[in-house]
Amino acid sequence: MRANWIVLGVAGIGGALVLSSFLGVFESRVDYNTQVKPLLNKNCIACHGGVKKASDFSLLFRHEAVAPAKSGKPAIIPGDADASEMIRRLTLAEDDDERMPLDHPPLKPDEIDLLRKWIDQGAEWGDHWAYQRVEKPDVPAIGTFWSRLGLGGSDETSWAKNEIDHFILDKLRDEGLKPMPEADRATLIRRVTLDLTGLPPTQQEVAAFQNDPSPTAYEKVVDRLLASPAYGERWTGMWLDLARYADTKGYERDPGRKIWRYRDYLINAFNADKPYNLFLTEQLAGDLMPKASDEQFIATGFHRNTMTNDEGGTQDEEFRVAAVIDRVNTTWDVFQGTTFACIQCHSHPYDPFTHDEYYKYLAFFNNTRDEDVTSETPTLRFYQGADSAEAVALKQWLRTHVSARTESIHERFLRTMEPKFNSHDIKQLMNASLLDAKYFGAQDKGVGQLDKVTLTGQNRLLIAWGTKETGATLTIRQDGPNGPVLLTQPVPKTGSEWKDTIQIFALPAVTGQHSLHLSFSNPKHPKNWTMIKWVAFQQALPDLQQEKRYLALLNKDPEQTPIMLDGSGDLARPTHIFDRGNWLVKGKRVTPDVPKSFPAMDPKLPRNRLGLAAWMTSRDHPLTARVAVNRFWEQLFGTGIVETVEDMGTQGIPPTHRELLDYLAAEFMETDSWSVKKMLKRMVTSATYRQYAKATPELLAKDPFNKLLARGPRVRLSAEQVRDQALTVSGLLSRKMYGPSVMPVQPEGIWQSPYDGDTWKQSTGEDLHRRALYTYWKRTAPYPSMVTFDSPSREFCQLRRLRTNTPLQALVTLNDPVYVEAAQKLADYMRLRGQTPETQIQAGFRRVMLRDLPPAKLAVLTRLYRNTEQYYRQKPDEAQKLLAKADGVPVTPQQAALTVTANTMLNLDEVITKE
Repeated sequence: MRANWIVLGVAGIGGALVLSSFLGVFESRVDYNTQVKPLLNKNCIACHGGVKKASDFSLLFRHEAVAPAKSGKPAIIPGDADASEMIRRLTLAEDDDERMPLDHPPLKPDEIDLLRKWIDQGAEWGDHWAYQRVEKPDVPAIGTFWSRLGLGGSDETSWAKNEIDHFILDKLRDEGLKPMPEADRATLIRRVTLDLTGLPPTQQEVAAFQNDPSPTAYEKVVDRLLASPAYGERWTGMWLDLARYADTKGYERDPGRKIWRYRDYLINAFNADKPYNLFLTEQLAGDLMPKASDEQFIATGFHRNTMTNDEGGTQDEEFRVAAVIDRVNTTWDVFQGTTFACIQCHSHPYDPFTHDEYYKYLAFFNNTRDEDVTSETPTLRFYQGADSAEAVALKQWLRTHVSARTESIHERFLRTMEPKFNSHDIKQLMNASLLDAKYFGAQDKGVGQLDKVTLTGQNRLLIAWGTKETGATLTIRQDGPNGPVLLTQPVPKTGSEWKDTIQIFALPAVTGQHSLHLSFSNPKHPKNWTMIKWVAFQQALPDLQQEKRYLALLNKDPEQTPIMLDGSGDLARPTHIFDRGNWLVKGKRVTPDVPKSFPAMDPKLPRNRLGLAAWMTSRDHPLTARVAVNRFWEQLFGTGIVETVEDMGTQGIPPTHRELLDYLAAEFMETDSWSVKKMLKRMVTSATYRQYAKATPELLAKDPFNKLLARGPRVRLSAEQVRDQALTVSGLLSRKMYGPSVMPVQPEGIWQSPYDGDTWKQSTGEDLHRRALYTYWKRTAPYPSMVTFDSPSREFCQLRRLRTNTPLQALVTLNDPVYVEAAQKLADYMRLRGQTPETQIQAGFRRVMLRDLPPAKLAVLTRLYRNTEQYYRQKPDEAQKLLAKADGVPVTPQQAALTVTANTMLNLDEVITKE
């Protein structure tokens, strides 16, 4: 009997062990990303991360965390929490000097238990969700069992319009909330028209929508808006912040820059629904695309919007490097939504990027030919009229008389003036200087040297130079002051050393790479300067007349726009790691590559910007589509699915609907083929977007910031939309598109340009009332009324505008000359639409808000009108001043009162808000 109990006992123990092991299989795994990493980031990473590695212990990467620390022992032993020094330190008494976190409150017992469990499970690291490949999730089921079988409706199935709504309803159901019904048609068409075109709808468009009984009425409105030219203008306005677009160069002098063709490229790209992957590629690497078109060259203006410093005394190389760094950071900000800039000086403290990876990535951009020179080179030149005909004739001759390579070199130089050596590449050895820190200059007995010039097959010197008086001569020798003479030529008199002309000279046949020794003689005027702006080396054309035609075209000054071009051969640059981010302290040399935490580049891709763009737009890339979709969502709903559109990394705000974001990103790449219009249509046709914006007390209590999207978006219009709406409803807006930026009415004294005396030259005619995105943008003095409404200065990439609400905004809409003029025009419209103040005010409000004023608000505005009319009866001079009528044309008190009422109407919260 006892033996049986022993057998049963052993069996029981064995069963318990088996059961324990079996249950262990199902033990919940600790998730590193959602449970462990936030805990480490909050309590440990400041001392044990990328910036600071106290005791040589870092928790940034797994290989660092499990490596021996300063003591020689690892702090984490995967699978054995009890033997891990980290757990021992966390559980010491609070008064123990070794307890962690040092000088901070101890972790809570449940937090330590979580870390212990994680280590016992193997201390596995996990990739942050945004750095994982986009996989399309299943669409959540909604409604009842019977409604899903099609045997009966439900509130959910009748409300939902597309898959977006399934994801939203799934989250609302978990929170015990229900969505709002669809907004009325007037509200809905105003919302979607402002969102897609940046302009309000007309009364005729509202009436047509309200009177259309078809089930596709709203979809037809959306399709019409997406096809409108105004659509491209609205989304270009968003992109200009990202591209840090401005009409000036920035920094102290902030002189002008003609890059408006890039803005026009954006308008055309959005209107043509250029696929986003191509849109990205053209902006990063249009110049490297096979048989690049003018449009693709212009697109590279995206990265020529960087600031350049024309101030005397600055170093071109310093600011060239600053521009390259800005391009790296902007590329990651705009297209990858990640704070990559952190690793310029050190490895990232929170995300899996190391210090050296920054400079490997920078190597993709380091060969661009712009060098912070005043001339903005390289530029794309646009010959006009007879010059254009000459250029076409020369190109035709080249195609039939020279080799394909020679043809390509001369055509490229004709359009871009590249490749060439800028004059700061010439060393100033004696009696020479960079004049105003810009261009090489030499006096009598001056000497300069240009190193590493390959002369094989290049028997022509092109030089842009000049001097004040005749008498100066240049001698060029090969490899030093006593080397063979390659050229002796008089310097042309141009009337000033700052005024240059381009000349072409024959060189003897020389092979190999050499240094060129430049010596200047000017005994007649020894103090006069000879200035050289650039030099280039090419192969001669076989016809002297064609070479003269070529030179004549080079000496023209056509319209130009800055573009990107890469240098090669003598102009290629090595890339080095900057020690602690200091460009003067160069570490080891690196070659172009992408971060190891992301999918590797296909070996077949070129290691240049074009290959980089292909890598960024591959289906396996985790960020590009997510970031784009999140940005479009933020523009429509006021807040992104990831609120921090600038940071999808581990320190960004987690997504409110992660599965929805991944679904949309997958659809964007696969179903939509990167079509922005298709993605926007999917968003604005969802029931989620169409909801009333009204917030019930329950919704305000549970979801004050509308993160669950149980109601429609209600956000203030952008700076551009506030202005454009006022011009539109008043009838002042010009629909003229494209061309150079304009200067509408602006208060005096905004611009201070002491160096060049540049002033705000007010435009005339319809250019006074063009859309806001065409307004001339000076970085040091942006258009004031738009800055008041949170528009940036655009010195650097602006990823999202944080909306503010200040008294200054009301002062703008009440007093700015543009809004006062708009109020005058709206008052003229109102005066013709009624016999009484009430009917006139109602007509004006219908024009602005597309609906009638409620009685209470109508009474307030009517009282304002009557009080103001009485005021102007007593002070007619004030009425005259308000309307600024010339030639003594009398102004009635009624006109002035109606203007004040219209002005107040344009300042109402509901008017400057997307309701």
